[in-house]
Amino acid sequence: MFESLSEKLEGALKSVTGQGRINELNIAETMREIRRALLDADVNYQVARDFTDRVKDEALGEDVLTSVSPGQQLVKIVYDELTELLGGEHVALNTADHPPTVILIAGLQGSGKTTFCGKLARHFRKEGRAPLLAAADVYRPAAVDQLKKLASQVNVPVYDILNDDGTPVQDAVRVAAEAVDEARRTARDVVIIDTAGRLHIDERMMQEVSDIRDAVEPDEILFVVDSMTGQDAVNTAKEFNERLNYDGVVLTKLDGDTRGGAALSIRSVVQKPIKFASTGEKLDALTEFYPDRMAQRILGMGDIVSFVERAQEQFEEREAEKLRKKIRTEDFDLADFYQQLQKIKRMGSLKDLIGMIPGVGSQIRDLDVDDEAFAHIEAIILSMTPEERRDPRVLNGSRRRRIARGSGTEVRDVNQLLKQFKEMKKMMKTMSKLMGSGRSVDLGSMLGKLGGGGGGRIPG
Repeated sequence: MFESLSEKLEGALKSVTGQGRINELNIAETMREIRRALLDADVNYQVARDFTDRVKDEALGEDVLTSVSPGQQLVKIVYDELTELLGGEHVALNTADHPPTVILIAGLQGSGKTTFCGKLARHFRKEGRAPLLAAADVYRPAAVDQLKKLASQVNVPVYDILNDDGTPVQDAVRVAAEAVDEARRTARDVVIIDTAGRLHIDERMMQEVSDIRDAVEPDEILFVVDSMTGQDAVNTAKEFNERLNYDGVVLTKLDGDTRGGAALSIRSVVQKPIKFASTGEKLDALTEFYPDRMAQRILGMGDIVSFVERAQEQFEEREAEKLRKKIRTEDFDLADFYQQLQKIKRMGSLKDLIGMIPGVGSQIRDLDVDDEAFAHIEAIILSMTPEERRDPRVLNGSRRRRIARGSGTEVRDVNQLLKQFKEMKKMMKTMSKLMGSGRSVDLGSMLGKLGGGGGGRIPG
């Protein structure tokens, strides 16, 4: 996500960070590079020009601070303007004063509307809410079945109306209106309405979604846009907004080969906040959109706040304290390691997580981080007995051969894992002592040692 843009922006800013002072000449050159980087990322031309003009005016008008270098000042100005370009501050969903909150989802076919509905239902379930999905996409083959399949994964009911032959009744307005009544009857506090899309904007689709809006009077209308379509996405967003006056935008497929232009342009063009970003096909690959955090990631500053929030969802404080004690006393074993791997996997994509750590994102930009990299490690650990996981010292040659056969790996892979685990335990104990003493810990250095300390790798 935004990798090419991040690299070019970092390169442009480096050209002035080492210079003694900011002047019109080096600012003009830097702004040209930034504008070129934005245009290469498919950002709207007027948006790119306005952005660099604002940064230039701000930079040349700044009083040079004695405690901050001019280059650092410029980075701060770019960060502030980038945050503003993306929306300034996080905007939450509108909610009803009296349940249910009705959310209408609109967008073109193929933009990821139905999948987003499933993700949003999961999001509400995590918050302790009781959502209901309304299957108002009554034309696309298997759309209702797709929604039901997604809903079953998050244990959320779907309201639909079927003919005697099992096909959907082609009356989307009726489905939406009856779904809201059903939510009131069954004490469901959120209704998410999945509507039909087309391959392009047409009058019939626009009229239908307008009719649904008028019938249910939604508290929130979200426009779902495929971020991989670049400026086409911005143009479509503009047309939908003129007709629907929606409340917010959802960017999907940010994990794909997207240059980021839609995300950077859409807020300026339609003046509507981006509320969610989808970064994968899995139902947990949905995040609320925070402009400041996204600006940090684009500029290679990481996003430690989002990292901590994801970690807090998986790690309870009491459990974390037990784990710290085990690490300090070297009682941390392979069974504990396996449990932590499962929690890390639930936090999201590995590359996405590592990219949130300040100073590390740019180092892994060209690396292919495989989300299945843990599969062989897990297989090896699961092939061990409880005693072997507790105390790897009992693993003699015959036991290692048995584990290798059971996990579909080689003995050298088992040996490599044991060696890396031993080194990791030492490093974790050192980290625990440093953090306990109040000294700073160089996370980037620690990760580097962990990645390169073994001299080999588990095949992934």
